[in-house]
Amino acid sequence: MLDRKISGVPDTPVKPVDMILDTDTYNEIDDQFAIAYMLHAPEMLNVKAITAAPFFNDKSVSPADGMEKSYREILKLLELDGREDLKSIVYRGAEEYLPDENTPVVTEAAKVMAEISKNYTKEEPLYIAAIGAITNVASALLLDPSMAERVVVIFLGGNALTEPDTHEFNMKQDVAAARVVFGCEVPLVQLPCAGVVDHLLTTECELKHWLAGKSPLADYLCRNTVEEADSYAKGRPWSRVIWDITTIAWLLNQSGKLMKGRAEVSPIPEYDHHYGFDPRRKLIHYVYKIDRDAILEDLFSRLLK
Repeated sequence: MLDRKISGVPDTPVKPVDMILDTDTYNEIDDQFAIAYMLHAPEMLNVKAITAAPFFNDKSVSPADGMEKSYREILKLLELDGREDLKSIVYRGAEEYLPDENTPVVTEAAKVMAEISKNYTKEEPLYIAAIGAITNVASALLLDPSMAERVVVIFLGGNALTEPDTHEFNMKQDVAAARVVFGCEVPLVQLPCAGVVDHLLTTECELKHWLAGKSPLADYLCRNTVEEADSYAKGRPWSRVIWDITTIAWLLNQSGKLMKGRAEVSPIPEYDHHYGFDPRRKLIHYVYKIDRDAILEDLFSRLLK
């Protein structure tokens, strides 16, 4: 929740909302947790679409390959949770990053976001949680600029304002897209990675205690994380940041016990991977503190129901 209410700055919803999750699911082990968290909060979150975001690293040969692998991983998670009914609202996203700040990558995901948003208003918005390169969201906003009046974007990306740079995976992949979202009038929530969300660590012992063998989905989340960590740290102590669940936690933060935020002038994601600043820009909801234990307690308790 915001430290204090400020007109025009989005705050955690106080009643059930409709949402879209935009995710590069195959990139890491944390998007899977975010999908599971979302699916297990039906009293607050009504899922209207899940869209696959591009990524390019050692798990993909191109942004297009990363998007396709993410699309398939989303479907796999829905099967593990017995939610095949949601497969019809999973959409492929961008196969490339924005070529510039004025040209959308026209995809099924971007068109669906823009179309779904037409059913909402400034007073009753659609929430879009973005936990990868923000290409799909920026493309939707470029396709239909009026969409900014009907949605709230929650972006896990960039680093804290106190960090020396913004060289963070989600933001650095598509700086042009980040500049579109941070620069337009869409209400924005930023969950910075280094300096804020990087406190959300978990370990093998914790995951095995809470999740192993509890359900097909919970067991997969545990096993997938342990296997990933063993690929680089087998026989050594390790911990992993479960970054992406914070976007879902923000939507469930009615009590204010999961995280805290304040109004900040929207920073400018620069192409040299630093922030620029202009006091004339819009105010955003900037999360500056998370409660690691409270978030994981809420996540684990929901997955065990």
